[in-house]
Amino acid sequence: MINVLIAEDDFRVAQIHEEFLAKNKQMKLIGKATNAKETFQQLKEHKVDLLLLDVYMPDELGTELLHSLRSDFPEVDIIMITAAKEKSFLEKALKYGIQDYLIKPVTMEKFHKALENYCQKRRTLQSASEVDQEVLDMYFGSKKKVSEKKNDLPPGIDYLTLNKISKLLANEKDGITSERVGEKIGASRTTARRYLEYLVGMEEATIEQVYGIVGRPERRYCMKK
Repeated sequence: MINVLIAEDDFRVAQIHEEFLAKNKQMKLIGKATNAKETFQQLKEHKVDLLLLDVYMPDELGTELLHSLRSDFPEVDIIMITAAKEKSFLEKALKYGIQDYLIKPVTMEKFHKALENYCQKRRTLQSASEVDQEVLDMYFGSKKKVSEKKNDLPPGIDYLTLNKISKLLANEKDGITSERVGEKIGASRTTARRYLEYLVGMEEATIEQVYGIVGRPERRYCMKK
């Protein structure tokens, strides 16, 4: 379970957030604070994983708490939920590594999406024994772009095969022919060339005309640098 603390001076808004939170079975509300002083007191008394923090607190701005929060409770993740639309607040919050920034009034759909994204990030890091690019893509949201790319491919171009050929090209610093690509991936030269030409058309690869030992020109493909 993920322990959540709500820091919100308006009890009606806090109650709405509590009701939203109750619908997420992965999270547990461990307390509510109405000002900065209570927020720090709750953090000292309870193990908090996630803080839902308002900007306009009665005794201190939520953004002004970020430095102390990061210093005293570096393990606590923060999602800002506020009516504040000033760009300076967002810029400061981003510098302190907040997980999300929601503008009031927050719809239930938006609230749940933000919490689910946060849970997914936690699961991604906790399940990874080490960090690689795939983990980072999932954490920072690039997986969505990859998914969109899969759906945008033309007929005859399979994403997995395209990805395999792209990685192959990236490892061939001197370029590689379509025939060699076909041999390495277990496909025909025609199939390999179709994918290679697609990469060239997308400006992700280049073609170089070189002459082999017998003097015949051959096309070598390289990933664009």
